[in-house]
Amino acid sequence: MTLWPESLDWLDPLHWLIDAGGPVLVVIAIVAMLLFSVGLERWWFFRFHYRPARRALVERWIARQDHTSWTAMTLREVWVQDLIRGLRGPLPWLKLLVVICPLLGLLGTVTGMITVFDSLSLAAVNQARAMADGVARATLPTLTGMAVSVVGLLFITRLEHIIRREDQRLHDRLARAVEDAHA
Repeated sequence: MTLWPESLDWLDPLHWLIDAGGPVLVVIAIVAMLLFSVGLERWWFFRFHYRPARRALVERWIARQDHTSWTAMTLREVWVQDLIRGLRGPLPWLKLLVVICPLLGLLGTVTGMITVFDSLSLAAVNQARAMADGVARATLPTLTGMAVSVVGLLFITRLEHIIRREDQRLHDRLARAVEDAHA
């Protein structure tokens, strides 16, 4: 008898994975969902909030009379940094989630190994096959934690690249907008 109704048979590999990895694997899956949810939110923010805000900032800068004084340049820098800060907002949280994943994987491996050794000591039988199977199951959380962490690092690296690029582009657009307005 299975725990799943027949309509959910496609979830059997997921059930096996959770059963093999233990409760720590579920926690890693939750952290991974948080990580990818923030990634989707950043895409949404960039596409539907940042771009219109950037356009509005360029228009506000063009509408100013003074573009060359120290006050104007300082104001421009404050406006740019305020807009870029919106892109940087969740970066510390993303980095925290990426760091947590391998640690959770290690926790899953340690608890899995304790379970393996405990079951072997209770059986009082030296079974290499059972130990190998237990070790394989115990290392699954580490593999999962590392995989999620690597994907998260790739995302963070890409986001930091976008932030640097947008900072430079925004400064360039503001300078070019003033030149085009005076030409």
